[in-house]
Amino acid sequence: MKKKLQQLATWLTIENQAFPDTVVTGISIDTRTIAKGDLFIPFRGEAVNGHRFVEQAFEKGAAASLWMKDEPNPPENLPLIFVDDPEQALQKMAECYRNEHKATFIGITGSNGKTSSKDILAGTLSPYFKVQKTIGNFNNQLGLPITILQLDEDTEISVLEMGMSGFGEIEFLTKLARPHYVIITNIGEAHMQDLGSREGIAKAKFEIVKGLNEEGLLFFDGDEPLLQSLVARTPNLKTQSFGFTRSQDLVASNIVATAQGSSFHVEGAINGDFFISVLGEHQVKNTLNAMLVSRALGLTDDQIREALKQVVLTDMRMQLISVGELLFINDAYNAAPTSMHAAIQFIEQTTIRKEKWLVLGDMLELGNDEQSMHEEVAAYINNQKISYVCLYGPRMKWLYEKLQAKFDAAHLVYSEQDYDPIINKIKLNATSESIILVKGSRGMQLEKIIQSNELA
Repeated sequence: MKKKLQQLATWLTIENQAFPDTVVTGISIDTRTIAKGDLFIPFRGEAVNGHRFVEQAFEKGAAASLWMKDEPNPPENLPLIFVDDPEQALQKMAECYRNEHKATFIGITGSNGKTSSKDILAGTLSPYFKVQKTIGNFNNQLGLPITILQLDEDTEISVLEMGMSGFGEIEFLTKLARPHYVIITNIGEAHMQDLGSREGIAKAKFEIVKGLNEEGLLFFDGDEPLLQSLVARTPNLKTQSFGFTRSQDLVASNIVATAQGSSFHVEGAINGDFFISVLGEHQVKNTLNAMLVSRALGLTDDQIREALKQVVLTDMRMQLISVGELLFINDAYNAAPTSMHAAIQFIEQTTIRKEKWLVLGDMLELGNDEQSMHEEVAAYINNQKISYVCLYGPRMKWLYEKLQAKFDAAHLVYSEQDYDPIINKIKLNATSESIILVKGSRGMQLEKIIQSNELA
C-alpha cells in the first residue's frame, strides 16, 4: 500500500485532514516491529493503552497514527487521524483498499492445515505470479485487515488465511476480503468448546462461501461428509473436491514418504506423478487444494509439478530436524484429534527410520469431551510399530492411563509439567535408528524438547 493520509481519511469519511500529503506505506500495531512509513494503530485495552506508544512509533519511523477521539492529550504537530474506534477504522480502510485492488484473492479456512495449505499454494504460484500471503497467524478480525493493507499495489495473488473461534467470524472475514476462490481444508475438533460439535464447526467454516465472488469456486475436502452435505444444500455454488476417495475431482494415491518428502500420484482434474518436500498424507491432501487452485489460475501440470518441488512450509509443520544423530519430526505448532491421528499414522507407516517414537502434548480447546478425545488416541497407537511414547501435560494423563496396558514402564513416560523426564528418556535411549514425532497444541511448546541443550 502506498497512500496519502488524505486518501485514508477519505475512506474514513473524515474531512479537513491535517498533513494530507503525508505518505503511508504500511500498517503496524506494534512499535517493536514498526517500519518506516507505517500507519500506527493504537488499541486501548484493560492492561495496555496503545496511545502511550504513539510518540515512540513516530520516533521509530511511523509516518502517521490513528488516535481515538475520546483519548486525552493527543501529541501536537504530528500526522494523526482522529477516529471513534481504531479497530473499526482499520477494518474500513482494509475494505476500501480491497475494493480498489486488482489482485486475485484466495481465502483459506479449516480446522487443520490452513497454514500449510497457504504455504503450499503461495509456493506453487510464486514462480509465476507476484504473491503475498498471510504472515504468521494474522488471520483474525485484526490480522486479516492488516494483511490486506500491507499488500503491494502490484500484487497479483493474495492468499489469506481465515481463522475463527466462534460463529460469524469467518463470515465477517470473507465479506471483507471478497475472495475469488476459497478453500476448506477439513473439519476437525478444534474449537469444540465454543461450537459444540463437528457439525457446528463445519457450519462455521462453511461461512467462507458467504463472501465468495459470484463466479468464484469453492475447493473442499470431499472425503468429509459434513462438507458434502453443506455443499449439496447450497444452490448455485461452484465447487471442486479433493481427497483420497475416487468420487473426488482430484484424487491422490500411491503416497510414498522418504527423508526428502512425499511422492504421490493424482487422477482427475490433473493427472500424473508429483513430489513435495513435505511429510504426511494430510500434507499431500493440503497439496491437492493448491494444485486445483493453480490449475484454475491457468498453470499447466508441468508448471505445478516443478513449483511443488521447491515449496517450503512454515516451521513446526511436519518439519524434519536433525539433532546430532537424532531425527525429529517437529509438528508442534498445533494439535487436535484429526491431525494427531494423521501424524501418528504417518510415523507408524514411514520407513525413514526403524525405531519410532511419539512425544505428544495436550490437545487444547476440545471442550467437554476432552477426556474421551485424549483417551481415544490410544486406539491409534500400535505398540508393534511404536517403541517409545512420551506424554506431556495434565490432559495427557488420560492417554497415559490407557497406554499402560500396551507399553511397559521402560517405554512409556508421562510428565505433567516438566520436560526433563522426556528429554532424559530421549537422551538415554534414542539412537541413529530413531525417528521422533513431536506433536501437541501450541500452548504446550513441545519444540523446547528438540531445542534442549541436553540433546545438542
